[in-house]
Amino acid sequence: MALSVTETLIKPLEKFRKEQLGAVKEEKKKFDKETEKNYSLIDKHLNLSAKKKDSHLQEADIQVEQNRQHFYELSLEYVCKLQEIQERKKFEFVEPMLSFFQGMFTFYHQGHELAKDFNHYKMELQINIQNTRNRFEGTRSEVEELMNKIRQNPKDHKRASQFTAEGYLFVQEKRPAPFGSSWVKHYCMYRKAAKKFSMIPFEHRSGGKLGDGEVFFLRECTKRPADSIDRRFCFDVEIADRPGVALTMQAFSEEERKQWLEALGGKEALFHSFNRAIIPRPEGGAQLDKMGFTILRKCISAVETRGINDQGLYRVVGVSSKVQRLLSMLMDVKTCNELDLENSVDWEVKTITSALKQYLRSLPEPLMTYELHGDFIVPAKSGSPESRVNAIHFLVHKLPEKNKEMLDILVKHLTNVSNHSKQNLMTVANLGVVFGPTLMRPQEETVAAIMDLKFQNIVVEILIENHEKIFRTLPDATFPESVSLSASPPNAPPRQSKRQGQRTKRPVAVYNLCLELEDGDSPNPSKEDTPTSSLDSLSSPSPPTAAVHGLPGPDRNHLVTDGDWASAASSQSRSSMVQWLNPQSPTTPSCHPAVTPPSPKSSPFLFCPPATVVDKPPDSATSRKARAVYPCEAEHSSELSFEIGAIFEDVQTSREPGWLEGTLNGKRGLIPQNYVKLL
Repeated sequence: MALSVTETLIKPLEKFRKEQLGAVKEEKKKFDKETEKNYSLIDKHLNLSAKKKDSHLQEADIQVEQNRQHFYELSLEYVCKLQEIQERKKFEFVEPMLSFFQGMFTFYHQGHELAKDFNHYKMELQINIQNTRNRFEGTRSEVEELMNKIRQNPKDHKRASQFTAEGYLFVQEKRPAPFGSSWVKHYCMYRKAAKKFSMIPFEHRSGGKLGDGEVFFLRECTKRPADSIDRRFCFDVEIADRPGVALTMQAFSEEERKQWLEALGGKEALFHSFNRAIIPRPEGGAQLDKMGFTILRKCISAVETRGINDQGLYRVVGVSSKVQRLLSMLMDVKTCNELDLENSVDWEVKTITSALKQYLRSLPEPLMTYELHGDFIVPAKSGSPESRVNAIHFLVHKLPEKNKEMLDILVKHLTNVSNHSKQNLMTVANLGVVFGPTLMRPQEETVAAIMDLKFQNIVVEILIENHEKIFRTLPDATFPESVSLSASPPNAPPRQSKRQGQRTKRPVAVYNLCLELEDGDSPNPSKEDTPTSSLDSLSSPSPPTAAVHGLPGPDRNHLVTDGDWASAASSQSRSSMVQWLNPQSPTTPSCHPAVTPPSPKSSPFLFCPPATVVDKPPDSATSRKARAVYPCEAEHSSELSFEIGAIFEDVQTSREPGWLEGTLNGKRGLIPQNYVKLL
């Protein structure tokens, strides 16, 4: 009815106003104008003097008569128009009104009929409302009585039913190795008859649900002993359709854990001789076999088909439970063949990428092996960009054939991902951060291993940037013995190679510093001055007499390298590799010469071999001078270019590890520490 008002009433009246009333208004304007003209002429005529000539008076009389006749005809037309509009109003105005009221009356008539039809429902509802009002007092007293009972015996009313349980639990979500795990609050519901478990992420501070819930069928529930996890009130829930996958959950108290265990049919965990809980593991586990290659190729194909341009590819992680479920299906021969990740909307790209990373982390040994881990780290810490690539090229071809083949497939894919970095924002550096800890890890987690994390990233960057050379060509068969020892000055802090369309990144921290030379030191150390233990170092030999400022004599034994964990053969190989990466020119002072203890006039800051305790550079508040002992060409606008002998003013420490700040010829910039001698 409301919508029909425009068509039945407003538009007809608007048309009548514009067409009919508008025309009459125009006639009225014309009539008013002629009336004014007529009376003006009459006034003028009446004011004529009687003394005027008869001919003039007769002419005036004729003009007045003509004007009167014209005005008379116009008046008749105007009166006729008024008559017409008055008559038109009686039907063109009243008829739309009648049509409108007819519709209104029809509406009210229908409403009346409906009211009659629903009258008995209305009466029934009115009676129910009245009864509810009458029962209110009785209901309130019952609620108060129940409240008092709950207050007196809360345990009786908190206990979960035999068939169902619901409430809040914290669920453990596992993360990559160095980052531990997180605990996310969920609202969980369990139906015992169907063994159906539902959980929804929940956070009170954000106003409720955090995401989509998850539903699975329970296989088994096991109580976690206190000595098997660093949290209290925990239990494991094993999922029926994901053999070996268990979720660890935490209740709010021991009482609540008992209630959940009772509802879930939980049991005590089994123990072995070391009195630790046996936690179920996936049958078979991740292996570097035919199934592993199938998993890798399936995931890569799906990512390149569906999500190569997704922002944060490989950096954005999927939901832990979904990732575990997908990985379990991929590792099962039957379900793996049925999975179509390229066309399936059930699996998000972030879930696929997380499953791929999880598979690589789950291998018994990292893809780049424990044995060669230290060897890969050495070139990342030192040497020119070219020598680093050559060293890693050589080491990749020392990997077992399956490891090298899988690494080739993966790095080729990562190269493709980095080629789309304008869309997905995953540059080579970002991919290095993500895959460094995934492809490389030491056999033992030590402080030195944590310090090497950044160098793992550099190794992966080198693999991505030089994929074609490293995997499609053979390395020098005589590496490292055949490499000429007449190459370059000492190692500047490593600089990442410039990538087209990308700003050169700042150098990373380097701990490959060399002992500074006294003016009178010999450039070539004698064989007798070289200690046997230097074979375990990642640098060239340094003498036992080399002193570090700030450390007393007896503490020199603490200036150890990170080579102690490797075998003697591996250490010898590593030492020769460093010599190859840091060749000594006959005309250039050695980066690691044998030196005598510095005199009191010497600089308090000394350059030391890798992994050696080093005294801090001069405090930023102290202004120092330095002299260049090697030439250097800047690779970035913030660095200085200089020749041998250049004197730097106002030398201070830089926030970039392995670099100093100084002024040369009025320009201030960064200087590699081991290219200069502090004065």
